[in-house]
Amino acid sequence: MLELPVVSNIEKPKREKKPNWLRVKLPIGEDYKRVRGLVDEYKLHTICQSGNCPNMGECWGAGTATFMILGNVCTRSCSFCAVKTGRPPEYDEDEPRRVAEAIRLMEVKHAVLTSVNRDELKDRGAEIWYQTVVQIKEQSPNTTIETLIPDVKANWEALDRMIEGGQEVVSHNMETVEELYRKVRPQGKYHRSLEQLQRIKEAGNRTKTGFMVGLGETDEQVYRIMDDLIKAKVDVVTIGQYLQPTKMHLAVDSFVHPEKFAEYKAVGLEKGFDFVESGPLVRSSYHAERHL
Repeated sequence: MLELPVVSNIEKPKREKKPNWLRVKLPIGEDYKRVRGLVDEYKLHTICQSGNCPNMGECWGAGTATFMILGNVCTRSCSFCAVKTGRPPEYDEDEPRRVAEAIRLMEVKHAVLTSVNRDELKDRGAEIWYQTVVQIKEQSPNTTIETLIPDVKANWEALDRMIEGGQEVVSHNMETVEELYRKVRPQGKYHRSLEQLQRIKEAGNRTKTGFMVGLGETDEQVYRIMDDLIKAKVDVVTIGQYLQPTKMHLAVDSFVHPEKFAEYKAVGLEKGFDFVESGPLVRSSYHAERHL
């Protein structure tokens, strides 16, 4: 009788579990429910939801949220981002009013605005950006505003319109070190984003950027991006852990220990940044009110 060879069961490599320092509480509480209700009622988008932010429970529980304007479909296909990609529908010209009214009802002291990339629009969505800031200022004159704007692909006229509404902070994220740009942000350009930040500063704005670690970068590369940002006269930098949103996105290369984040913060402050927010759960808009 012919005996068949025994085939051993080869175990598939297990995904590394998230360490304890990345655990977050589920969103609960009356303040969270109130914010969620207003977001739903005014048909608004938030990066908290679209980006699967781990701090949504904390921020919404405190009555704050980061609003995402110009829809929730992005023209870019960055390999780290959970926001949907594709051809966006026509934007809603009434959105600035609705965002401003919701912020007034929420009694937000510091509002953060961001958006998807709208590369198909000639002005990259700049007029909606401008009108949203202006209407927030009209309805809530005591509310300070941070705008986290996308890459305008060197459309500097659009950039000027985006940043002239009177916001207190203008942010544009680098996302990663130069050596990983093609893998992480294939439709972006490292030096173009640096130039955008420098132009924002030269226009007289307080500037801010953020990037992720845990994607395979080295300490040397992290310190090099810090040097580039100092040359661009960036005021504030945020550094956080990359977390894989779905199996279709880039895998986490490493979970960076909180002690390393503390080291990055110390080095950043020594290099000359006004403020460095560095930690595993830090995101661009986390504790944004402190950066003023």
